Amino acid sequence: MYQIVPVAPGEQQTVGGSPMKKKRSHEGRPMVLAGLLGCVLVLAAVVSWCYYSASLRKAQLLKAELLDLNKDGFIIHNMTGAVVFSMTFRSGTLDLDSCSKEGNILSCTQSDSGKLNFFIQTVRPKDTVICYRVRWEELQSKRSVEHAMAYNDSHWYGGAETATQYWPIRIQGEKEPEPFITSDVYSNRDAFGGILERYWLSSNATAIKINDSVPFHLGWSEKDRTLRFQARYQDSPFKPAEGQQALPELSYRVCVGLDVTSIHKYMVRRYFPKPSKVPSPEVFKQPLWSTWALHKTAVTQDKLLQYASDITEHGFTCSHLELDDRYTSDYGEFDFDPQKFPNASGMFDKLREDGFQVSLWTHPFINYDSINFGVAVEKGLFVREPSGELPALVRWWNGIGGILDFTNPEAREWYSSHLHMIKTRYGVTSFKFDAGESSYLPRQFSTMVPLSDPSTFTRRYTEMVIPFSERAELRVGYQSQDISCFFRIIDRDSVWGYELGLKSIIPTVLTISILGYQFVLPDMIGGNAYPNRTTGTSDGKNVLPDRELYIRWLELSAFMPAMQFSIPPWAYDNEVVQIAQKFTELHKTLVAPRVLELAGEVLDTGDPIIRPLWWIAINDEAAYKIDSQFLIGDDLMVAPVLEPGKQERDIYLPAGRWRSYKGEHFDKCPMYLTDYPVDLDEIAFFTWVH
Repeated sequence: MYQIVPVAPGEQQTVGGSPMKKKRSHEGRPMVLAGLLGCVLVLAAVVSWCYYSASLRKAQLLKAELLDLNKDGFIIHNMTGAVVFSMTFRSGTLDLDSCSKEGNILSCTQSDSGKLNFFIQTVRPKDTVICYRVRWEELQSKRSVEHAMAYNDSHWYGGAETATQYWPIRIQGEKEPEPFITSDVYSNRDAFGGILERYWLSSNATAIKINDSVPFHLGWSEKDRTLRFQARYQDSPFKPAEGQQALPELSYRVCVGLDVTSIHKYMVRRYFPKPSKVPSPEVFKQPLWSTWALHKTAVTQDKLLQYASDITEHGFTCSHLELDDRYTSDYGEFDFDPQKFPNASGMFDKLREDGFQVSLWTHPFINYDSINFGVAVEKGLFVREPSGELPALVRWWNGIGGILDFTNPEAREWYSSHLHMIKTRYGVTSFKFDAGESSYLPRQFSTMVPLSDPSTFTRRYTEMVIPFSERAELRVGYQSQDISCFFRIIDRDSVWGYELGLKSIIPTVLTISILGYQFVLPDMIGGNAYPNRTTGTSDGKNVLPDRELYIRWLELSAFMPAMQFSIPPWAYDNEVVQIAQKFTELHKTLVAPRVLELAGEVLDTGDPIIRPLWWIAINDEAAYKIDSQFLIGDDLMVAPVLEPGKQERDIYLPAGRWRSYKGEHFDKCPMYLTDYPVDLDEIAFFTWVH
């Protein structure tokens, strides 16, 4: 029996005169372990909470109003929470630890490739619109910057005139980004066209506009269903502004609205210049008659006088005659070839006496065999080689020569004075300004005022039209919506299809209208009748477009802002003449008054004259995909026949009450009219009933 005696503080317990080792109780070990485990759990909870709090703060940091940013891109929601816009950063990823938020600006200073200036600024210009200014500027790397915009199951419109034009845009194949500059798509059918803007619009009520300062290249991926927006200076015609390093910058604005029509109206009013006046009402009312498709370069004084006589004899009116290619001895001269036009003054007197005004074809080239080539070299009027010492020779469809440098005030004055001289000498009414695409510039060149963006050359060329704009005609446009003239779509082939054929006209006119060009000339009725690019007949010398194709083309043109003949109706038979008389009269009495009313509104609003069906049917999925019908204003809908051998077509009527040209009433719309009969001498059109 033993007794445990308490030990006083400071005493040492002994056994047999020796200190006794303290015994650890086995029963205490679980308590120690439990304590340690509790501490670990508490610490883990604290760490988790701190990490969670930091994540919450970071997640909140990487959000803007309706926008979520991550290292690989960003998405934008609409008011209901649906994703309406997605952009992926293809060329690099953000270092999110370098990101910060101050007010309405999200910014980052590092990517996986080094320093950069990245920000997204949120702007609310009005209650119904929210915009995001996005900028990715490399500060170290000279490689390209690329972002990829996803389609998000929506329909996209805008961009550029193209050879094969679809409405909405179709992404076909894989295309590496190429310079987004004005080009002649008749000669290069894979290029971007002569009328283009850095603007796209989506049925999701979103729009994007790429900034002017960007060395902008465009590509796409059918596999990924994306448009690829790229900024680069390497292997590119774009140049950095003088004194700046070649560090690429991709910047743009994305705006989201309530619906596609209202967001487009906002973008046009905010970012597009407007024309200052409406061109000649006579060109809207009366057809224009060109010598080109009929006579090509073989036109002569006798042929022009006979053409005018035939127009009168067959009972047609004429806003003006257009004397096209090869009335001069050489390209780059400004007077008539005395062999082909032995009495030009007398010819003009005769035409005026018979009630005809005449416009002349002109272009920016002076061929090396022209007497003016040496003059232009001596005066320094040409675009030059990169050294700036020698004129740069260019090849165009009529030979080799120099191209005038329209950044040079002396070149502008020289060219303009020659046009004024021939206008005054003969009483010319105006000019058809051909070419002007930046693709006709040499790959390496220099101009008096350096061009960071080659398409600025197109803008400078369009400015030459201003003194003659009343009846003038251009086929190019870049930031040129304020030039108050007619913009002609590129030459059409005399074929039915989407590649520069009849079916391409409505998609092309709708596209350039969305880009802000409203005074549209839809090229010559029946196409240009080029050999090997014509559905029709040939006698070995002359090519005549297919009769049915010509009639359907004529009917469509009657509902465009202006009509242009070249191949005359009497080249066929009397029935075609009668159909042409019927539709030129319908254009004058029905279409032109409405077009002129809308043209006046363009000066204030920039709204299209020729409108897509979705303009009045913003929630109608079917309306977003229709490319063979269009509106004039909001209340006149047109549905031409565009297929060979057809005297019927399917027609879609959006919501509302519609009255057909036959007097039928349709009150339970939207609806499809299947196999609606349309005779060869008819075009289906419907008026909205208020």
